[in-house]
Amino acid sequence: MEHLLLAGAALACPIGMGAMMFMVMRSSHGTDMPDREKMTRLRAEIDQLKSERQHHI
Repeated sequence: MEHLLLAGAALACPIGMGAMMFMVMRSSHGTDMPDREKMTRLRAEIDQLKSERQHHI
């Protein structure tokens, strides 16, 4: 009985970690497109600010 308890405790950590990694990967998998759009907008804003800065110099 004691061996089953120890084996269960030893397996709980890796199984729990695998489950957490799966949940994180599953939830972040669908957010790739908004991040790309955000990066595109930020790059456009940087280009605009650089252009404005050059006109003021």
